[in-house]
Amino acid sequence: MNIKEYVELTKQTAIYPPDTFLEYLTLGLASEAGEVSGVVKKYIRKDFPLEQAQEKLTKELGDVLWYWARLCDELGLNPEEVMEGNINKLLKRKENQTLQGDGDDR
Repeated sequence: MNIKEYVELTKQTAIYPPDTFLEYLTLGLASEAGEVSGVVKKYIRKDFPLEQAQEKLTKELGDVLWYWARLCDELGLNPEEVMEGNINKLLKRKENQTLQGDGDDR
């Protein structure tokens, strides 16, 4: 499946108030990212083995992807352009030896 197909399919499961989509999707994305962190924390704590952590992370990362895809779609952003812009930014930072550090304008 490619990202365009995925974004299109997310529309079938998108149930949220249209007038508050930005708040709803942003809070959902943050919440799911927190669940990813929670799985990693529990893995570090040795609550479950790596294989179980991978299973849980696969599900939680899928949820993160869903919220990201819905945000792109609702905002009229091309997800491929978002991905391309991000990797170009990071490659430029690598070239400039500024991958590590703070701030967006490195």
